[in-house]
Amino acid sequence: MKNIILDTSFIITAVAQKIDFFDEIQDKGLHIIVPEQTIKELKGLGAELALRILNKNEFELLEMPGKDADNAIISFARKNPTAIVATLDKGLQKKIRNSKMIIRGRKKLEII
Repeated sequence: MKNIILDTSFIITAVAQKIDFFDEIQDKGLHIIVPEQTIKELKGLGAELALRILNKNEFELLEMPGKDADNAIISFARKNPTAIVATLDKGLQKKIRNSKMIIRGRKKLEII
């Protein structure tokens, strides 16, 4: 089973656009990973709805080295070249070579 690691920007945008990203990702047969740093960023942003959605769904919470979510995701992506990174952060997208999941238009999840 392939892994997909979720970035803060992806989660917040998917929640804001009312995309049921957990179901769509799981329908693709992907194992969802969320770094602890992403949870901390969501708490710091006061993204309560995003945190509630995460708590209602199954995912692997990963303790990773790195002060922020971007560094943790970059480190994970380099060690796991087949993993997909779900992010809308252009800077992060440029730093990794892995496949990426983005939101196309307002409702469509796409792997590029």
